[in-house]
Amino acid sequence: MKKNIQYKSSELLRKEKKLALLLILPTICLVLSIVLIPLIANFWISFKPISLGDLRPPTLIIKENIRGKLSKSGEIAKIHYRYRNSSTKYDLNEVIFTDFIPKGIDIREIKQDTICSVESNKLICTLGKLKAKSSGKIILEVSRNDSWVNIDDNPKKHKPIASFTTTNILTSFDFTLENFKKIFSANEFWQVLKITIYYTVFGTAGALLLGLFAAQILQKSFKGRPIIRGLLLFPYVSPVIAVAFAWVILFDPFSGVVNSMLIQMEVIEKPINFFGQKFVSFYFFGFELKFPLALSMVIIFEIWRYFPLSFLFILAKMQSIPEDIYEAAEIDGATPLQQFYFLSLPFLIGIIATLFLLRFIWTFNKFDDIFLLTGGNAGTRTLTVNVYEQAFAISNLGAGAAVAVIIFLILLIFSIFFIKYSKKETI
Repeated sequence: MKKNIQYKSSELLRKEKKLALLLILPTICLVLSIVLIPLIANFWISFKPISLGDLRPPTLIIKENIRGKLSKSGEIAKIHYRYRNSSTKYDLNEVIFTDFIPKGIDIREIKQDTICSVESNKLICTLGKLKAKSSGKIILEVSRNDSWVNIDDNPKKHKPIASFTTTNILTSFDFTLENFKKIFSANEFWQVLKITIYYTVFGTAGALLLGLFAAQILQKSFKGRPIIRGLLLFPYVSPVIAVAFAWVILFDPFSGVVNSMLIQMEVIEKPINFFGQKFVSFYFFGFELKFPLALSMVIIFEIWRYFPLSFLFILAKMQSIPEDIYEAAEIDGATPLQQFYFLSLPFLIGIIATLFLLRFIWTFNKFDDIFLLTGGNAGTRTLTVNVYEQAFAISNLGAGAAVAVIIFLILLIFSIFFIKYSKKETI
């Protein structure tokens, strides 16, 4: 009897699991479609030589224009059909266009370079093959007869219809590796990749360290702590376009406050273009060193803007650490540095690893900050800026998608290795 009850219980549990899965299946499919469809489309485009113009498939554009009046019976007018291939790269094949000719209209003459005929009140023009960028014109000389009954007999009420076959590079199954060959063969790609890694590593590490430092300071209770915590969130919650332009104005070489203060303090002799100067040179023990100024400024902005996120998560984790272990450590004579290294850090290692992974991915994909501050100039061109320039600046959508695929693969490989080998919480 007991076994029978256990069997029925397990059977009921299996049915409940199946029902729960069926209930959440539509949500799972919706989320997967939102995530996977753009990713698949990006991979698809990366293997095709597509420009922005190819997003609109080739078609036959026909414009009909009537010159003359047909207000009375016997009046003569001309119908002009102007047609052209909308594509600049692909031909149109087996092109035919038709137009309905009302009974109240008589065709007197057809002037054309193609074969046109009238069958059962329908104009049929066989254009054959229409090359890219090509166009033409067909003129019909018509007159009004006594069969004109109502407004439907006006040829303006009927639009021509076209039929053709063509190659749509976007939906075809013709693939190529030319986009990837072009990217990897360019010397600038490896330079851009190096800048991207430099920007990502230092931006991510700086935001984490500053967030950890702020969390350590604001962990202890003191007067005015809630106000300071709120102020520290300002960089993260402010609109990026507002804070980016504020930084550009502050560091402007002609009217910026920072340059004016540095000159008055006699730190510098002439204004510095912080966001427009690629390198600044200085001497160290007789050696000339070059410092990447614009890139460093963008990294500083990245650290300043995104350290509050690390600060919030780390502070929340630190407040969950038991206070008695710190009291015991103080009794044993542990210094604050030893307390942090041996007590706080083992608790925080998990959240720090998670934040590093997220911030690394987000910083690697960062575009708006760099574009607003420098436009990708002065040595700040990253892979995401390269995607924009390839896809929209020079209209090479396939190359832009290929760079995006490379970004995805780099981040995927990094995430797998980081998750596999990163340290977990030891307490």
